[in-house]
Amino acid sequence: MPTDEDKQAYREAYQAWQRHLEALHAFLLEGRPPATGVDLPAAIKGLLNREARSKEKYDEARRRLIGVDG
Repeated sequence: MPTDEDKQAYREAYQAWQRHLEALHAFLLEGRPPATGVDLPAAIKGLLNREARSKEKYDEARRRLIGVDG
């Protein structure tokens, strides 16, 4: 049975991943620039890195929630 901490960590990780994924999709699918007045390649790299890191945290939180190690 997952603990309250595991549940909260899962919710927070999922929400963070969705925020970062939404920002990435806004750029890739809708063409919205990541930010104004910034170096575009660096901004794109930042979007990709934030999404990837938050997805990893979400995956870890999900594994803890369902009791799967590794």
